[in-house]
Amino acid sequence: MKKVLLALVALFIVALPLSVMAEDPIAEAKALMKLKTLDGYTKAVPLSLKAVQAQPQSYEANWVAAKAHRLYGDESKKQNVAGWKAICKEYGKKGMGFAEKAIALNPNRVEGHFWYGCSVGTYSDGVSVVTALKEGLKDKTQKGFETSYKLDRSYEDYGPVKALGRFWYVLPWPLNDKKKAVALLEEFNKSFPGDAEGELYLGQAYVSVKEKDKARAILTKASAATASKDRYYADEAKKALAGL
Repeated sequence: MKKVLLALVALFIVALPLSVMAEDPIAEAKALMKLKTLDGYTKAVPLSLKAVQAQPQSYEANWVAAKAHRLYGDESKKQNVAGWKAICKEYGKKGMGFAEKAIALNPNRVEGHFWYGCSVGTYSDGVSVVTALKEGLKDKTQKGFETSYKLDRSYEDYGPVKALGRFWYVLPWPLNDKKKAVALLEEFNKSFPGDAEGELYLGQAYVSVKEKDKARAILTKASAATASKDRYYADEAKKALAGL
């Protein structure tokens, strides 16, 4: 009997780490987001919420939640999901909240700052850039992207470089800075070539500074992208080309 009990105890000790590993919502959410699909982001959101509920003071849980909410809203827009503006407004706002918490927990890490800025972008897609500006989000967004650029410009495939360039492009006059946008987006495309989103943004920036030949060349590259994750940007590039 004693041997049986000892065997059961040993089995429990061996199996325990496996069961703990199976209950890791952060790891599951990260894996789902790597799929770069609407379904993956949809499933990642509740997992990230589960992680925050279990560990409300966890820096990682909060930035992962910010990322999941932002990507779900952004992909809803790209897929033209019914009511996507309302989705962007809701999930962008929630992403901002989680990112702010992450920044408060660890202001020296890149993730919180970067996903805060991205979440504001998604929120702006839902309510308009003008509304976001009226709510005083311009300086916070700029700080988020500039801080993430300084901390680790290569994070998320040089995401801070691309995001900061796009930020200076989308702001309305007289807040925008098209030349700064071009410089940053050129930097991004040199650092991470072949990205349809970055090519589209650079092409649009070139158009804004009347560099039509350069715009046509880079937009043609973006329009030729065939990966499913790039379809939205390829279609937008084709629209931009038609307007040149």
